[in-house]
Amino acid sequence: MKLKQELLDICLQDVSKRISNYKNEISFIKESIESNDKISDEDGESGNSQLLEDLEKNLNYLNEAQKVKDYLNLVKPNVVSQNVVLGSIVKTDSINFYIAISKGKVTVNDEDYYIISIQSPIGQLIKSKSVGYQFEFNGKSYEIKDIL
Repeated sequence: MKLKQELLDICLQDVSKRISNYKNEISFIKESIESNDKISDEDGESGNSQLLEDLEKNLNYLNEAQKVKDYLNLVKPNVVSQNVVLGSIVKTDSINFYIAISKGKVTVNDEDYYIISIQSPIGQLIKSKSVGYQFEFNGKSYEIKDIL
């Protein structure tokens, strides 16, 4: 299942990049707070309150990104299921999905895949379904042709 591993790696790289960016931003904000503390005047206090808000936001974003990474670590690319589950590649008559996180469209080996979360509206429609299942989404009909 080399394709599954490639799609999983794309997801992991994306979330790892986000985690790194949040860590860098948190470090920058902490340095700015320390710098403002040394200056410490009336304007510095209001500046610090904004920086503290930004720090809290970025810590929350980091926490959420870490949860996404932990969730992705549950994906076992070697597992094959006849039903749509986390980590499945779902090929329909017109579009391909990879069930993992909400990421959007990617191209692997000249083929497009929409990386979606099982919690997304379309993920909920196809969760636990098997080959031959027909569904409608946004006014368009689909049929599951293959599950890898």
